[in-house]
Amino acid sequence: MTFHPYTYYFFILIIICFIDWAHAARPLIVDDARIVDSKACQLESWMKKNTGSIEYWTLPACNFTHNLELTFGGAVISNSDNAKNPNILIQGKTLFKPMEINGWGIGLAIGAIHNPTININRNLTGDLYAYIPTSFSFRDGHVVLNTNVGWLYRRSESNEHHLTLGVGSEILFTKNSWLVAEIFGQNQGKPFFHIGFRYWIYPDHIQVDTTYGNRFGSGNDEQWFTVGLRLISPAFLP
Repeated sequence: MTFHPYTYYFFILIIICFIDWAHAARPLIVDDARIVDSKACQLESWMKKNTGSIEYWTLPACNFTHNLELTFGGAVISNSDNAKNPNILIQGKTLFKPMEINGWGIGLAIGAIHNPTININRNLTGDLYAYIPTSFSFRDGHVVLNTNVGWLYRRSESNEHHLTLGVGSEILFTKNSWLVAEIFGQNQGKPFFHIGFRYWIYPDHIQVDTTYGNRFGSGNDEQWFTVGLRLISPAFLP
């Protein structure tokens, strides 16, 4: 029996509707099984407007070898009282199987998020996480389904461990624009949803995006908006 690709998408969305996530890095939380090209770099930057705070993120990443993307960056979070709350992120990501058109791919990402203010008297690595990104390509790459299964170790008085899951889609809308949507969460609380639009100003090198997100059933208390810019270089590293 052959299933339409949207059938898989709907099925996975139902599975994770009762899961909630606690870790975020990029405008889209659910990652794909792709990395920046060998010897190339990219810069992801965006502003995230939350209820009561604004986040400014910058995440440079480079692939110095053929199959290891290293990211080192972070954010400055400004609260309503003008307090500055920095975050530092470091991540490594590799692929076990690169995604192919009308095929699939799978990889592994491991990282840490450190807040110097919160973690000053704790381990310098801060919160730790790992996840397995899997991507499925349909309709000659015009529809991509991404799934993540992972683990989050949040440093606190109880040193909490969480299961993290997510599913997201990328759908070609016009020649250079994509519609994106995702649901993500961990094994406690209600899930989050996130939808948006991406546009390639210069295909494969300059991209802009805008998104809206919220937690199911939370009203306006946990909603957010983002506006971002992504720059991808050609291969230039030695």
